[in-house]
Order: sequence, then structure tokens, then C-alpha cells
Amino acid sequence: MPIFSIFKSTVLLLVLLFSSCRGQEKESKLTAINGETDSIPRITVAANRTQAYLPLLKNKIVGVVANQTSVVFKENGHTHLVDSLLSLQVNIKKVFAPEHGFRGKADAGEHVEDGVDSKTGLPIFSLHGKNKKPSKEQLEGLDLVVFDIQDVGVRFYTYIATLQLVMEACAESNIPIIVLDRPNPNGQYVDGPTMKKEHTGFLGMTTIPLVYGMTIGEYAKMLNSEGWLKGGITADLSVIPLKNYSHNSKYHIPIRPSPNLPNDVSINLYPSLGLFEGTNVNAGRGTEFQFQRYGASFLDSAQYDFTYVPKPNFGSKHPKEQGKTSYGRDLSQSERIESVSLRWLLDAYMNTVDKSKFFITKSFTKHAGTPELQKQIEEGLSESEIKATWQEDLEAFKKIRAKYLIYD
Repeated sequence: MPIFSIFKSTVLLLVLLFSSCRGQEKESKLTAINGETDSIPRITVAANRTQAYLPLLKNKIVGVVANQTSVVFKENGHTHLVDSLLSLQVNIKKVFAPEHGFRGKADAGEHVEDGVDSKTGLPIFSLHGKNKKPSKEQLEGLDLVVFDIQDVGVRFYTYIATLQLVMEACAESNIPIIVLDRPNPNGQYVDGPTMKKEHTGFLGMTTIPLVYGMTIGEYAKMLNSEGWLKGGITADLSVIPLKNYSHNSKYHIPIRPSPNLPNDVSINLYPSLGLFEGTNVNAGRGTEFQFQRYGASFLDSAQYDFTYVPKPNFGSKHPKEQGKTSYGRDLSQSERIESVSLRWLLDAYMNTVDKSKFFITKSFTKHAGTPELQKQIEEGLSESEIKATWQEDLEAFKKIRAKYLIYD
């Protein structure tokens, strides 16, 4: 064989080998992302499991309840679920947006307007504006609804209230609903005061503990089967489960689920520091360390060596104690906890100079779920004494919860 032909054949062989290796490397990376080849399998969110739910969407007119966390993860980033489904020729006609809006930029509690998504041209119906529940008119023409929102497993985090109202609306209009499940970063435990029926509302629509230890898919099953939807109606519900997830899984949320939960520390401390929302104490809003610190101008300055000044910023246009030097504690380097801690709430109350300034009673009851917690704090009970009063309700809830767990 001529030398040139040998050289040409050798080069061709090397190119083929190199291409094969590159292809294997790419495949390996992709399967690792989907949790198939790692020694510790990675969690696959339901949105990534398109083969499990696309057949249910075929030839259907679809509405999607979503926000900025509703994404399909890819090797080098992510694609919004709505964009992904449209690219797969799913006939999406309407988008419904929860608190903070479709792109997740509105303040907590801020009125969110209806609108049009600039990227897709789809109409957006707010579920945190003039109505929190989709109307029959808004659902008209839809064959089914897909719900996909990252939750954090805390009762007063309003995405589970939105889920409940959407399920009710779908049941009333005989429209099936599909919930694409996502991990609960606080799913390892059940703790906190249980909501009393007479105090239910948008910050807690059912009689569950502050931290309920369920994914949003598991919670949807419980809502449906326990008769907790309005009038005891039942939705035509399908839950697409996660892969490689257990309640002991440590999960990092790569996209902040709301403007004031910027990182893992804030999400972990949120069940405990979120109770400050029912007080006049600032819990980090108006800083870059939301739910990683607390303080107020009316706390005893002699007891604290940490200060900060809350200022308007992204996600908090009018923070508590705005422009005031706030005395308190920095918790941004805290170790992870797996229980509701009252030590910071008790610390702040104990060191409030004028205790009449501390509680916003109506708001605190809504967040705690019961007026008892405020009374216990005012009466000087210790953390262990307060937590002992929760145990009977927690054990009763755990028995109900066990019936609906999808994951270990």
C-alpha cells in the first residue's frame, strides 16, 4: 500500500477514535446529570422526565402554572418548562403565575398583574392579584393543567396554597391536573406549631404543621384524598415523581425560589426566621442576607455587637426598619439545622426594650397558625416547654402524612 494511503487511513482512524471518545464523554455527562451513572445517583426532577408526561399532553390544549423555578435542567444550564414544551409542539394556551410572578421578580405579598409573556406571547393570568384561584373563564378551553413550582416545605410559603386553589378550580371545571414533582429542601423533618382551623387562610389553608416534610407532589395527593379541597371535591390528579430522591436527600435549589430566599442557608433558616414576619423585627429583607440575620432598632443595643441598616432592594421595596440601625445577629455562617428553632425569636423578644413593639398579633397568628405561640412567648416559656406542646399534633399529622409519601 502506498505511504500516502497508509497515512490517510491512519488519520481517518484517529479522527474516528477521537469522535467516539468525545461522543462517549458527552453521553456520560448527560447521563450523570439525569442521575443514571453516578455512584450516588443524582436527583432527576419530574420536569426532566418528559417521557413520563408528554404522552399525557398529546393533542391536548394545556395551561401551565409556573414561575422562574419551572425549568428543565440541561448539561450546561436549563430551559424554562414552557419554552421546552412549546419546542416539543405541546399546545400551551395559557400560563398562570403565583406570588412573585411568572419570572419571580415581585415583592412578597405584592399585587401581580395579568399580562403577556414577552418571550412566548402567551397570556399570563395572575394568581396573586385580583384572584388567587383560577376562574372558570380563565380555565375555559383547556383540556388539562400542568403545575410545576419549586416549593420549600414551609406552611406559610404560599405556593402550596396556590396548588390547593388550582386543584379546586380544576376539579370544579372537570379539568385534569398534572403535578411535576420537585424535591423539598426541608423535607427531612416535621416540626412546628400546627395550623388551627379557625386561623386558616392564604398563609396556611390546611391544618398541617409549620414544616410538613412532604414534596409538593406528595402534598397534592394528601389534599386530594383527605377531602381538604373545598366541599370535599376530588381533582383528577396525576403526580409525576422524582427519580433518585429520598426525604434524606440534600438538595441545592439552583434558582432562587423567591426574591428573598437567595441561597441554601436562607432556605434552611426560613422555617425559623420566617416567624419574624409576624413581628416588627427585620429578618434580613432590605439586605443581601435575607433570612440569614435579624435585628431592629428597638432591640437592646448593649446585647448585640452586630448591626445593619435595611434599605430598599430587589424583592423588598419597603423593608421593616428601613434606614434604621438594627441591632441583632448574623446567622449567615450557621450550621444546617433540621428542626424549627425558636431560640432567635425568644432572644429577640427577651432583648426588646419595649415589648409592646414586638408582635404584630394578627400577622403572627397567621404565620404561627395559632395564637398560643405568642402567649407562650409572652408568658416566658422556654423553647423546650413550647415545643413539648406541639408533639401531640405532630404525631397525629405524621400518621396522615405516611399514607401519601412517595419516597422513603
